[in-house]
Amino acid sequence: MSVTVERVRQRAEADARAHGIYLNPDQGFLGDLIEGLRKNEERYGYPSCPCRPATGFFDKDRDIICPCDYRDPDVAEYGQCYCSLYVDKKTHDSGENKSIPERRPPEKMFPEEAKAPKPIARRLWYCRQCGYVVFREEPPYVCPICRARREFFSELSLPIEHRAT
Repeated sequence: MSVTVERVRQRAEADARAHGIYLNPDQGFLGDLIEGLRKNEERYGYPSCPCRPATGFFDKDRDIICPCDYRDPDVAEYGQCYCSLYVDKKTHDSGENKSIPERRPPEKMFPEEAKAPKPIARRLWYCRQCGYVVFREEPPYVCPICRARREFFSELSLPIEHRAT
């Protein structure tokens, strides 16, 4: 079944009425938001917030499915939700859209970036036979210069913490 702009708009209007809030009075802006919701619902199968990047995985995006988990606290505190789809009476009557801070935690916005890479313990190893020096987790199996076996390598210093790239 194809998702229509009218269906998305009716759903948003019904939700706004049920919670005593309004849709943005700027019809052009509102139309863009409704179209964004429609596209996301068609693309992902659920209406994720049009102003936040979605992953396409329902469980990861559950908090940004419109109306998102952040709408009510945003409307209560700032008079509008993050994308300004939903507004309180004062904001509706004034017609002002303002920028408000993002309430969604960074680990939900960028799950891959929120997890810092684990440090890799690398050491300086040198070949006692030819003096070749290498910086890695373990000594090589064979020295690339003199072909000495791993047992000929010694550690130069204590482990150095280094972030993987």
